[in-house]
Amino acid sequence: MTRNPLTREQVLAAAAGLVKRHGPGALTMRKLAAELGTAVTSIYWHVGNREQLLDALVERTVQDMGAIRPTGRTPADRVVSVARSLRRELRERPHLIAMVHERGLTERMFLPAQQALVHEVHAAGLRGARAAAAVRAVQFQIVGFVLVERNRERSPLQSPAEADLWHAATPADPALTRALSRPVDPERLFLLSVRALAESLLKEDPKEERRGEG
Repeated sequence: MTRNPLTREQVLAAAAGLVKRHGPGALTMRKLAAELGTAVTSIYWHVGNREQLLDALVERTVQDMGAIRPTGRTPADRVVSVARSLRRELRERPHLIAMVHERGLTERMFLPAQQALVHEVHAAGLRGARAAAAVRAVQFQIVGFVLVERNRERSPLQSPAEADLWHAATPADPALTRALSRPVDPERLFLLSVRALAESLLKEDPKEERRGEG
């Protein structure tokens, strides 16, 4: 039975699978060749050396993430929708994101989300330094939240002794104590925090209004 010729896309897909399972450090040309059942020279022929392979994987990751299309009636709604989309993409590709960072191409990966956020802060009337600060604040909120979220997922479950700490810290507010003792709902907390941030950042600046009237 004749085997179909190996394609560049098959090489990239197999490489992405190795990175996803074991991290960027596990990606070697020998391991990739073994994964595909081919010779190392065949891998080089399709994608070049390891550095070129990693760069091709970065571009593939960016393409897979695709353009972010905001939804919602207000700029704040659309900023939240961008944040949700980017959080989902980052959570679905943690090892590939690590690879992008290793190659120093993080800004390239975030470009589609940045472009969408710039459009929305412009729609809300922000310009210049205020617009840049708003875009970066939202981006940092998303990335920081995902990092904390992943660390919590890898940590041991909260012990009863840790839960008891809340009782000692909030004796005057039993409802708060009960709420803090419950498991965190990451999706709900993310939406709450990013919406509060977006609405605060997109508010009209009274100083700007007065300058416009003058």
